[in-house]
Amino acid sequence: MQFDQLKRRSFLASLGGAAVWPLAAGAEQTALPVIGILGTSNPQSDAFRLTAFKQGLNETGYVDGRNVAFEYRWAENKYDRLPALATELVHRQVAVIVTLGATAAAIAAKTVTKSVPIVFSVAGDPVNFGLVDGLNRPGGNATGVSVLLHLITAKQFEVLHEAVPKTDLIGLLVNPSNPSSDSDIKAAEAAAASLGHKVILVRASEQSNLETAFATLIEQRAGALLVTADLFFFSQIDQIVALAARYQLPTLCAYRDCPDAGGLISYGVNVADAHRLQGVYAGRILKGKKPADLPVQQSVKVELVINLKTAKALGITFPLSLLGRADEVIE
Repeated sequence: MQFDQLKRRSFLASLGGAAVWPLAAGAEQTALPVIGILGTSNPQSDAFRLTAFKQGLNETGYVDGRNVAFEYRWAENKYDRLPALATELVHRQVAVIVTLGATAAAIAAKTVTKSVPIVFSVAGDPVNFGLVDGLNRPGGNATGVSVLLHLITAKQFEVLHEAVPKTDLIGLLVNPSNPSSDSDIKAAEAAAASLGHKVILVRASEQSNLETAFATLIEQRAGALLVTADLFFFSQIDQIVALAARYQLPTLCAYRDCPDAGGLISYGVNVADAHRLQGVYAGRILKGKKPADLPVQQSVKVELVINLKTAKALGITFPLSLLGRADEVIE
């Protein structure tokens, strides 16, 4: 009898073990690789960037919630928070860190980890920022997309010159917290000089600085304004457009959201396409590719968008040559 009881207990124990083991195996199977998103701004401002990124990721076969998960950290335009947020993602043991927006996010990620793969999107040359050893052979743990915005600065000045040919004083709005600001200023000053213009430099890194910047431009009699590509400015597009309207200052931005919101002109790189390329690279890394073996891509797709309604309010008549080159005209 005791022998039968022992056999019965042993049999039940074996059943219990068999029941637990498949559950544990199933739990392992459901563990998904995690992509850490280090955003410079906030979920609302970066929504279109994230959408474009996920589109590229989908092209490699990865779908959020199905075979990959996300961990988000947002700096809310406080660049000094980026290193700590990047460190949190490293401690979370994410499979790859993707930086959305400002170059400062990529630099912060690169500073805190030399092992976790990083896929960046930066405005400027990533070699100069110490992110990679070279464009074709990045080396290290980082690669991504380079949006060489300063290379189109001359073209932006040409567009402003065509739109407002009688002005020779053009304001340049930069964010001093952005590592790309120095190269933006140099490129702008060189482009302005080649067209016979003078640059009035104004800086803003806080919302309260924008009003002061516009007041300075008007005081110095600027005839137009070029807003450099920066995520802080992108997040403040509505205020920038409102100030430009209040002061009747023709303004060109790098982002098409500017004319969409009522601004005059945008001329810049298609940012969504750059983030789509980021998604493709993140997917390839999840499949086993090393960042060191993925050459930095350059996003060169640009677009010109013009708001005719705003032009009419400012008393500006665009030449047909400029209108003919526009990718989109808002009437």
